Amino acid sequence: MRILVVEDDVAIASVLVRGLRELSFAVDHASDGEQAEYLGAVNPYDAVVLDLALPKKDGLQVCQTLRRRGSETRILMLTARDAVRDRVEGLNAGADDYLVKPFAFEELVARLRALMRRKGEVMDRRLVVRDLELDTHAQRAARAGIALALTTREYALLEFLVRNVNRVVGRREISEHVWDDNYDPASNLIDSYINRLRRKVDSAFDLPLIETRRGAGYVLVDHTRA
Repeated sequence: MRILVVEDDVAIASVLVRGLRELSFAVDHASDGEQAEYLGAVNPYDAVVLDLALPKKDGLQVCQTLRRRGSETRILMLTARDAVRDRVEGLNAGADDYLVKPFAFEELVARLRALMRRKGEVMDRRLVVRDLELDTHAQRAARAGIALALTTREYALLEFLVRNVNRVVGRREISEHVWDDNYDPASNLIDSYINRLRRKVDSAFDLPLIETRRGAGYVLVDHTRA
């Protein structure tokens, strides 16, 4: 899942970006409202964590602009303002939820997951395809009961494939949801990670799950659900 964090406070932004990346989210960061509007226009984010008090354009303006452009991305607004009027103003501007500073990082993550459930995304903690099982909260994977030693990015890629089981996903779609804005589309990074996943997920088992569809992309196959 790819998230845009819009926060001008360097310390808070650093904690959010680092913490979300450690949880296998792909994260971009904007430090002002104009940059947030630009990134929101060019990238397909699954969620936006949006501070209210921002340089150049405030969070309300950013939220209104995204909604006016037709964006349905879930928006979690952050603010130090705790008045009911301020919360109502943020929700009326198009925000989906509202979190008052200071907040616990664990609550922010829980609210993001809740927003994804409301969007209709499958955000179950336990994902299973045949003998492959993922714990999405702990970012752990196992096959036939054997734990798989995955890096954070390998896990994120595997979870994306599992959530799209039996659907071919191309490199562009993978990069948009698993990598952040630093991804170089000219690189062979995705192919390299797919190969690494194959070694860890498929090589020791009789039935391979990850397949390449030449000219189209990759698919994690569950023939029992096809």
